[in-house]
Amino acid sequence: MIRLSIPLRMALSRLSLPVLIAAAFGTMLLGKADAVLAERARTALADVLTPIWAALREPVGAARDAVQAVRQLVTLREENARLREENERLRRWHAAALALEAEVDMLRRQLAFIPDAAPAFQTARVVADGGGTYARAMLLAAGPQHGIRKGQVALDERGLAGRITEVGQRSARVLLATDMNSRIPVTLEGSRARAIMVGTNGARPRLQHWPEGVLPAEGERVVTSAEANAFPAGLPVGVVRWSASGAPEVELFARLDRLDVVRLFDYGLNGILPPETSVRREPVRAAGTPAARRTP
Repeated sequence: MIRLSIPLRMALSRLSLPVLIAAAFGTMLLGKADAVLAERARTALADVLTPIWAALREPVGAARDAVQAVRQLVTLREENARLREENERLRRWHAAALALEAEVDMLRRQLAFIPDAAPAFQTARVVADGGGTYARAMLLAAGPQHGIRKGQVALDERGLAGRITEVGQRSARVLLATDMNSRIPVTLEGSRARAIMVGTNGARPRLQHWPEGVLPAEGERVVTSAEANAFPAGLPVGVVRWSASGAPEVELFARLDRLDVVRLFDYGLNGILPPETSVRREPVRAAGTPAARRTP
């Protein structure tokens, strides 16, 4: 092994940086002077380094895959723990539901309860949104003899979406629960208090007119009420969410921004329909009174 003196090593360390700078400038000048030679040298260097890079890529890729596999195992372990906890909670709810179902069946037998008949329904496809008289409405396509009538309740697979307000020969319009003209009587499941859900033209309607001394609780389920003969009792609507401004709102179960198909249920209810749907009756004139002359 060759040992260099300390002054020589110091001299070499001082010369290394100028030599590298000179080599860099020389390479640049050579590339400008002879482009073909520079390209050949670059290609030859790439040919030499490519097998080395390919050989180094394999262990690096294997190490990366191993780290990714470890991360996935950790994630799967956490997810399995969460799923076991959810399954245990679902088992408890299932047991509670079975007990409640048995109790309800016993009470029905004792009270000779007659259940309501299942409502008739039909399915319609959403073809357009917005437009018309209301800001939040959906236009449905229907056949020539669809049988849809005003007042029918529209639901998606999750919960209440709105109500039929306009009916044509081949179409119908649903007033959504979020429209500012929508007023839906609801019941808070936890306290059994009744309120009115009012649309705001936003994503969440607001609760109004609940009883004094009862405050809607965060996360409390909201279902329809049978008040005013507008909706049947017990249809799922959403859950209570308190806004940043301190107002109780309802986060709807129905996905109104993704409505493609809705089911229209006919419960035979006609309450709280818009004014334009009411039929104006002709005045009854007394016997012997001449009919009023119509103005052309």
